[in-house]
Amino acid sequence: MTSTAPSAPRQSPTPDGQPTTADIARYRENLQGEIDAIALYRRLSELEDEPALKHFYARLAEIEDVHAGVWRQRLSDAGVDTSGMRVGWRNRILMAIARYFGPGVVVPTIAEREAADEAMYDDQSEALPRMPGDERSHARLFRELAGGRGIEGGAIARIEGRHRAGGGNQLRAAVLGANDGLISNLSITMGVAGAASGGHAVLIAGLAGLLAGALSMSIGEWLSVQSARELFARQVRVEREELLAVPEEEEEELALIYQSKGLDAGQARQMAKALVGGEIGRAVDTLAREELGIDPNELGGSAWVAAGTSFCLFALGALVPLLPFIVGSGTPAVVAAILISAVALYLVGGAITIVTGSSVLRTGGRQVLLGLFAAAVTYGLGTLVGRAIG
Repeated sequence: MTSTAPSAPRQSPTPDGQPTTADIARYRENLQGEIDAIALYRRLSELEDEPALKHFYARLAEIEDVHAGVWRQRLSDAGVDTSGMRVGWRNRILMAIARYFGPGVVVPTIAEREAADEAMYDDQSEALPRMPGDERSHARLFRELAGGRGIEGGAIARIEGRHRAGGGNQLRAAVLGANDGLISNLSITMGVAGAASGGHAVLIAGLAGLLAGALSMSIGEWLSVQSARELFARQVRVEREELLAVPEEEEEELALIYQSKGLDAGQARQMAKALVGGEIGRAVDTLAREELGIDPNELGGSAWVAAGTSFCLFALGALVPLLPFIVGSGTPAVVAAILISAVALYLVGGAITIVTGSSVLRTGGRQVLLGLFAAAVTYGLGTLVGRAIG
């Protein structure tokens, strides 16, 4: 459901068991949300070109249609005519946006609304037993779609449970890690060189900057990966608990995922039923991979490997501007540091184009200009500070 209106207050039933005025208002609110969702999902199914997602949206509309039937029946039993209820203006706007700009534009908005409503049936005793689980499943699946930033490629991969990180992202991270070390330590060494005329203090400051920066990067990377591992481990535990508590909900989610891969509804349900009804460990492993995109055996990789890699890449880049000061000092060392750093910056820019596919000359030249600009600023500031102290 994609309704965002506040829920009507709950009241005790009347003495004769008939719904109260507040109950009827709540039924109408629930039905309006389902009507909005049905119309929106059907329109997305009509507009979507990807067959798997076209079927996915159509299936969601069918599920919401079942939900709507519950509230229509409740209102009919209470003598309320619902024939005049129509799609709300907010959803009409969403449908128009999807028509003119594509379904992917409205997916993040739907994901937020589904997330806000995922628990709305948890305390409504009139709802079917499956309805709370359906709403949570829809919210979770739309989070997967929104996480792919659209309806194409990445969104399909998220629904299918593939990992977000790819070779291109890892290469980019490696290149940028070395670039951070190079530019930051070039700036430090030039700043100190401006203040100390390229003396041995430059080497000391550069080594300190190398160690401080590399440790900071590696600790940050360790915390990031370790936090992700803990989150993934918790998600896997939640999947296990949900599989034990509400196997029907997990079976429905798996069936939707398998349908998004191209299986027909019967095959998808058969596979999901066999999996959920089988050995618990295998079922949890499959749910984690297919639904969350997590490999339970890796949980996002080793935090120590990530930290060590980050340390080495940063240190490698930071070492470049220090090399001349290891064997010399003064103006010759400063000039040599600028020259070899410029070459390294150009190579870093060229390496980035492996991922981006842009011009090596343009990207490498831009990298050199930015790095030397940072070095010039810190050298100038260092010179001013050195003269003021002197």
